[in-house]
Amino acid sequence: MFKTVQNRGFQMTFENGWTISVQFGTGNYCEARSIAPGDYDAPMNTPDRVWKSSDAEIAIWDAQGNWHKFKNGDTVKGWCTPNEVAQWIGKVSKW
Repeated sequence: MFKTVQNRGFQMTFENGWTISVQFGTGNYCEARSIAPGDYDAPMNTPDRVWKSSDAEIAIWDAQGNWHKFKNGDTVKGWCTPNEVAQWIGKVSKW
């Protein structure tokens, strides 16, 4: 299943019950963190109508709502490159 989140990211839930959230807009731990704070419709006001960020934050949880903890103990991992996001999507899909 795919979901979008306030014009700034998406979620993917796999058959194994795990979900990964990839966010890259205002308020997220990414390059676009402070662009138009709180204005989730800001991408619709730009000429190309999209958010742009060279990195994104991710969060992962299971079907019971238990959040994955990354190495530092946080439940959100910020400033992930596109390659890193792709690697995490692959991992989560196989858990």
